[in-house]
Order: sequence, then structure tokens, then C-alpha cells
Amino acid sequence: MSNISLAILCLVALVTTQLSSAQNSQQDYLRAHNEARASVRVGPMRWDNKVAAYAKNYANQRKGDCRLVHSGGPYGENLAWSSGDLTGTAAVKLWVDERPKYNYNSNTCVGGECRHYTQVVWRNSVRLGCARVKCNNNRGTFVICSYDPPGNVAGKRPY
Repeated sequence: MSNISLAILCLVALVTTQLSSAQNSQQDYLRAHNEARASVRVGPMRWDNKVAAYAKNYANQRKGDCRLVHSGGPYGENLAWSSGDLTGTAAVKLWVDERPKYNYNSNTCVGGECRHYTQVVWRNSVRLGCARVKCNNNRGTFVICSYDPPGNVAGKRPY
């Protein structure tokens, strides 16, 4: 392999690594959430290290089986899993893409799941913490975002 080919290969690997990690930072999670919230005129969330520590602890517990089991903990949460390399922003996009299934007038999901979306835009949820782990044995990626205070309160509208 020539020195130029090797240099190009290294550059491509570096850029790919940078792009992947760039979609998993606190700012990336916040940006993805706050863009969805702004589209329905809900104020921005802020990163909370206590909520993030909870999310990281729970993600680490799930990396052995990567099952989407809600923690039942003190925070609202959204969970995502992929057999591939799921980024944090891609997970948030999965949840936000449920928006068309949310009917504001009836405050219900129509035609499928929408409660991940409503948690993202829940007006009273103002603190966010997220974590992402690779599953054991290369079985994919697990992402959790936790919200404080929790949303999806029965009978209440998200915004």
C-alpha cells in the first residue's frame, strides 16, 4: 500500500470516528431534544449530571442483555436499541419521528406508539441525562435518555 493510500485510509477512519462520537455528546443530545421542543414552542432542556449518572448506571446494567426494560426509577425515560452502531442523535430521531402518531386534540397516540415523542417534548421535563453503551458480545447499542421531572402523566397534555 502506498503512503498516500495509507494516509487517506487513516483520514477516513479518523473522520468516521469523529462523526460517530460527535453524535453522542451532551450537546448533541440536548440539540436533538431542544429542536423538537422548539418546534412545538416548548422551552429548552438542560443537561443534568445527576440524571445523566442515573442513565449511565442503568445503561451499564442493560449492556449484558440489551433488553428494552424500563427501569421504574425516579425519572421519565426513553430507551432505544439497535443491532448496529446507534448514535445518540439517531435514537432521539427515532423518538421524535413518532410525532405524526400523536394527536394533540385527543391527547392520544393514533396509528402507533407516540409516548417516546411526548416525553421528548414534555413541557415540565426540564433536566436531561442520556447514556449510550455497546452491548456485550457485539449485540448492538443501547441508548437511554432520562427526564426530570418525568413526563407522560395520565390525562395531561405534553405542551
